[in-house]
Amino acid sequence: MASVAVIAFFAFVLAVISPFAGAQSLAPAPSPTSDGASIDQGIAYLLMVVALVLTYLIHPLDASSSYTFF
Repeated sequence: MASVAVIAFFAFVLAVISPFAGAQSLAPAPSPTSDGASIDQGIAYLLMVVALVLTYLIHPLDASSSYTFF
């Protein structure tokens, strides 16, 4: 009679624990935070700043030859 109680106890414990064994699946990957448009916009701003600096440095050479940069 004791062995039947032990087997019933282990069966009960396994019945309670077994649903939690499959519940540890991996979470899905997060969606990307940037679709590339913000990177393109950053590159465009950088190129505009470079063009502005080059224009600032080259324009005085056209205006007069006696101009010093700074």
